[in-house]
Amino acid sequence: MTGSSEPGSSTPASGVRTLVPARIDRLPWSPFHTRLVIALGVAWILDGLEITVASAVADTLTKPETLNMSSTAVGLLATVYLAGEVVGALVFGNLSDRLGRRNLFMITLGVYLVGSALTAATLGNGAGWVVFLYLTRFIAGMGIGGEYAAINSAIDELIPARYRGRVDIAVNGTYWAGAVLGTLGTYILLNHVELSLGWRLGFLIGPVLGVVILLVRRNLPESPRWQIMHGRTEDAEESITRIEHEVEHSGVRLPPVDESKAIEVTPAHQIGYAALTRVLFREYPSRAILGASLMISQSFLYNSIFFTYTLVLGKFYGVPSESTPIYLIAFAVGNLVGPFTIGHLFDTIGRRIMLATTYILSGVLLAGTAVLFYAGALNAITQTAAWCVIFFFASAGASAAYLTVSEIFPLEVRAKAIAVFFAIAQCFGALGPVIYGALIGEGDHPGRLLIGYLLGALVMVTGGAIAWFLGVDAEGKSLEDVALPLSVTGRHGGTRAEGASSPFAT
Repeated sequence: MTGSSEPGSSTPASGVRTLVPARIDRLPWSPFHTRLVIALGVAWILDGLEITVASAVADTLTKPETLNMSSTAVGLLATVYLAGEVVGALVFGNLSDRLGRRNLFMITLGVYLVGSALTAATLGNGAGWVVFLYLTRFIAGMGIGGEYAAINSAIDELIPARYRGRVDIAVNGTYWAGAVLGTLGTYILLNHVELSLGWRLGFLIGPVLGVVILLVRRNLPESPRWQIMHGRTEDAEESITRIEHEVEHSGVRLPPVDESKAIEVTPAHQIGYAALTRVLFREYPSRAILGASLMISQSFLYNSIFFTYTLVLGKFYGVPSESTPIYLIAFAVGNLVGPFTIGHLFDTIGRRIMLATTYILSGVLLAGTAVLFYAGALNAITQTAAWCVIFFFASAGASAAYLTVSEIFPLEVRAKAIAVFFAIAQCFGALGPVIYGALIGEGDHPGRLLIGYLLGALVMVTGGAIAWFLGVDAEGKSLEDVALPLSVTGRHGGTRAEGASSPFAT
C-alpha cells in the first residue's frame, strides 16, 4: 500500500500514513500534561463529591423543615443517580466515539452542572417537587456517567505511553478526594447553616468547582488519535503540532520520532453497540471477560462496603451518626493514598502482576478482617484501620480496572467499551448494598455479615485470578500496540490483539 509520507496528509484511495500516535508517545512530561490531567481528572472528584453529599444529607431530607421525604424515597435518590450514570455512560460513550472526545467532555460536564444546580433549586416538598428532585439527580448522574467514558478515552489517548498507567490510576483514585471534600463540606454546612439552606448549598459545591474546570477545558485540544482515525488528517496535524509547540515552549527538547511506528489508516464506518458486541466477543473474547470480571468484582466490593459503612459502625460498634464523618474521612484517605503511592508500579512491575496482587491481597485481607470481626476482636477504630489497609490495595486495583477497559480495545470503540463495562459494573454493584443491608439487619447477627464479607473476599480473589490468567501486559506500550485500531490497514510491526482482522475497516 502506498501512502503519504507526511503525518497529516492522506491519499483517498489508499488511506493515511500517520505518525500521530508515535509523536504523542514520544513526548516528555510537561505543563501541558499537568493541565490536561487537572482539567479532565476532576470528573472523579465530582462523582465522589456527589455521592458523598447525597449520602450525608439523606437524613436531613426526611425532616419537616426540608423536604419531609420518607427514608425509602430518600434511598431511591441514590438508585436514580446510579441509573442516570448508566444511561449517561451508554449515550455519551457512543457520542464520544462518533463526535470526538473534546466535544463530549465539554457537554457531559455541562449536563452535570445543570443537573446538580437544579437539585439545589428544589423549592418545595410536594409530590411535584419530589419528581423534580428525582429528575435532577438523574440528569446529574447522566453527566457524570458520560464523563467516565469521554474522559478516560481522552486521557489515555493524550498521555504518553510510559506515563499512562500511573496517571490514569491516580486520576481514577481522586474519586476519594471528592469524597473527603463532600464529607467536610456537608459536615460544616449541616452543622453551621440552617438545614433548609445547608443541604442545597451542599449540592452546589460540585457545580462551583465544575464551572472553573469548564473554563480550563475550553483550551484543551481534541485527541489527535481520534481525529486521524476518523479521517480528519488536517485537524489531527494541527492538534498534535499545537501540543508539541506547547511542550517545547516549556523548555523541553523533543526527541526524534521513530519512523518505524508509522501506521496506515483507512477510516472505519461508525460502529454501534450491536457491532461493538461482535467486536468484543468475536475478536477480543478473553479481554471482554477480563474487563467484565475486573469491573464487576471491584464494584460489588465497593458498593457493598462503602454504602453500608455507617450502618456497621452504628449497629455493631455504637458509633453515633454525628461522629461517622470522621470515620468516613479516614476511610476515604486510605482509598486515596493507594493509587497515588503504588500506581506507578502498574507501569514498572506491570499490569498483570499488579492487578492480580492488589485484587487477591485485598480479598485475603478482607477475609482475615471478617474473622476478627466475628470473633469480636475489633472496635470502631481498629475496624476502620483494617478497612483502610484493605482498600489501600483495592482502590489501586479498582482504578486500574478502569484503566484496563480503556486501553485494551480499539480506539474507534474505546468510549463505548468503557461505557458498556461501567454499566455492567454498576448493575452488579447495585446488588451489594441490598445484600449487605439485609445481612447487617439490626446488628444482632454478626455471623450473617461474616458470610457477606467472605463472599466479597471471594469475589475479589476471583477477579485477581482472572487478571493473572487473562491480563494484558500493556505497560509502556502505545495504545496501537495494545490493540490496533479497526481502521488500521498496515503498520511496521504490531498485530491485532487476538489475531482476527477487523471486519469494519474499509
